[in-house]
Amino acid sequence: MKRNVLFGSIALLAGSLIAADSTPKEDVIAAAKKLAEKANYSWKLTLDLGPNSQFTPGPTEGKTEKDGYTWLSVSFNDNTTIGLKKGSKVAIKTDEGWQSGEEAGAGGEGFNAGRFMAMRMQNLKVPAAEVEDLVSKAKAIKKDGEAYSGDLTEEGAKMLLASGFGRRGGAPPTNTKGSVKFWVKDGMLTKYESKLSGKREING
Repeated sequence: MKRNVLFGSIALLAGSLIAADSTPKEDVIAAAKKLAEKANYSWKLTLDLGPNSQFTPGPTEGKTEKDGYTWLSVSFNDNTTIGLKKGSKVAIKTDEGWQSGEEAGAGGEGFNAGRFMAMRMQNLKVPAAEVEDLVSKAKAIKKDGEAYSGDLTEEGAKMLLASGFGRRGGAPPTNTKGSVKFWVKDGMLTKYESKLSGKREING
């Protein structure tokens, strides 16, 4: 699984805040914190599940305001689902109109786009927060030009796989591994990528 996040057109033109004696991990965290201080920013996420996947998810686009609303648009085949979040409150827009997170997540068997989106919005980490989480799960981070990269710990990769593709009745993923890469310009995070792999047995 490969996740690639590229930030949108909102200008990211702050001066560098990276200290000369800081570590690469500290550089990336500082760049993420600087992004979090923006009044707002947008991003686009692409997800590659590999050649053997039965699913080909479309792009996800998001926008967030500091201490305000977060908007997310998820495309799958010809369908698009919209989510809106502020604090702990979530609203989902489906073909049936707007619903609260509780309404969208209630009842039904099998795949339900509204329920899936409600869960995603409730557990959502915006990019600035997600990057700090990814850095905390890395063994080490090294700098290469304007990019920073490193391998994830086995436990860190396992946690990310389990949270991203948890399924009831399935065993925890095994043989997990992963890597992360971050691009920073003028002290600001501009793009990041994570790659994860592992094995999992599914009951039934």
